[in-house]
Amino acid sequence: MSPARLRVFPAISRNRDPKAYVGELMRVAKFADRNGFEGILLFEGNDVFVAPWAMAQHIIAATTRCSPLIAVNPVYMHPFTAAKFVSSFAQLYSRKVYLNMITGTAISDLQGLGDAHSHADRYVRLGEFVAIMRQLLSSPRPVSFNGRLYTAANLQLRPRLPAELMPEFLIAGQSDAAQRIAMETGCIKMQMLPPDLDRGLSASGMNFGIFARENSDEARQAAKARFRDNPDDRELLALTVENSDSVWKRRLYEGQSGELQDNGYWLLPYLTFQADCPYLVGSYAEIGAKLRDFAAKGLTTIMLDMVADDAEMQHVCKALKASGMF
Repeated sequence: MSPARLRVFPAISRNRDPKAYVGELMRVAKFADRNGFEGILLFEGNDVFVAPWAMAQHIIAATTRCSPLIAVNPVYMHPFTAAKFVSSFAQLYSRKVYLNMITGTAISDLQGLGDAHSHADRYVRLGEFVAIMRQLLSSPRPVSFNGRLYTAANLQLRPRLPAELMPEFLIAGQSDAAQRIAMETGCIKMQMLPPDLDRGLSASGMNFGIFARENSDEARQAAKARFRDNPDDRELLALTVENSDSVWKRRLYEGQSGELQDNGYWLLPYLTFQADCPYLVGSYAEIGAKLRDFAAKGLTTIMLDMVADDAEMQHVCKALKASGMF
């Protein structure tokens, strides 16, 4: 029996230049398409330069197999609208997409949008959103739904989506409410790479970056040259954490060190607002072995922060291939 395959969705490190945003995403998407990645993660939010559904269509039209992982926040659209996009992509391209279900955005953005729901209620809404979407995409009959935050009466989406093109749903939140909704809906639960690497793995999906070279010392030197500490960048992260009720952001931010740990765990890219997750730094062989360990504990899906540079992406591919599961 062949070993299980890890599904990997690259996400580009933070890009603050709108002129470079689309080009970087397309470069990573085409690289992913050529090198066996499942797709590419597309962010959502008031500060995202191109709406993820528009970017997804641009990517699908320019690739042969890439299945975008599209961030979906109910504050921006109705579940019927999201289902209609999924159905449209299926009809236009016969391509499956994945949906990263989120509730988070800046508190100031929620206020600007007039969304006064509590953190817990936003997850209730997320669960109902997923339930309605699944029914709309799979049911041959009109859908009626009576939830706390959504109602629908005889709502129908035509045509019914083929089973092989049904999207898979991921939930990345780390709060108790997020964990509960992920379990109730059967979504793929995501978590951040834990500092000790060996314990605390409780989800089938994980979010982290990889910085790899042939040997460990070279990887650590190159990583420190790429991601430099900067007080202005740390202050920028502090401002975003203050303007957020995200549990995972605060857990990563509070009481954490930017030192590159002996086991390869490195939080500096996050603490300096250059990435949205920790990094794993090491040799191809070390990272490949760690990925095998993660998979043995149930890991199937990776959101992988990547530097949008061809040479760096090749290094990442070598580390992934060293696992024997990519």
